Amino acid sequence: MELAMKLHHLHALAGMLAFFLIATFWLGTAATELSGSTAAIAWVKSAILSGMVVLIPALVATGASGFSLGRGMRLPAVVAKKRRMPFIAGNGLLILLPSAIFLATKAEAGAFDTAFYLVQGLELVAGATNLVLIGLNIRDGLAISRRRHASAPRSKAAVRSSISG
Repeated sequence: MELAMKLHHLHALAGMLAFFLIATFWLGTAATELSGSTAAIAWVKSAILSGMVVLIPALVATGASGFSLGRGMRLPAVVAKKRRMPFIAGNGLLILLPSAIFLATKAEAGAFDTAFYLVQGLELVAGATNLVLIGLNIRDGLAISRRRHASAPRSKAAVRSSISG
C-alpha cells in the first residue's frame, strides 16, 4: 500500500477515534449528571482524564496527517478543514484538557461545588463545539475522498469488469 493511502487511512481512523472518544466523554458526563450519583460522576471524570492518553495522540495524528494530506490543496473543503483546526486544537488545549484535570481532581475530592459545575458547563459547551467542528471535518473529508475516488484512473480490468456486468 502506498504511503499516501496509508496516510489517508491513518487520518480517517484517528479522526473517527477522536470524534467517538469526545462523544463518549460528553455523553458519559451528561448521563452521570442526570443520574445524580456523585460516585458515578467521579468515576467518569477520572475515566475522561485517563482517556486523554488515547485522545491527545489521536488528535495529533489527525491534525498532522491532515496537514500533510492537504498541503498545497485549494479545494474549498480542504480550506474549511484547515480553518477549523486551530479552533479544535485551541478548545482542546486551553479548555478541555485543563477542565478534565480540574474536574477529575475536584470529583476525586468530592468537591462538587459551584466551581465544579461552572467548569463542567464550560467543558460541555467546548466539547459539543469540538464535536460539531470535527463532525464537519469528517463530512468534508468524506466529500474529498469521494471526489478523489471518482477522479482516480481505473485499471483496464476494472473497466472491463464493470462493462461485462
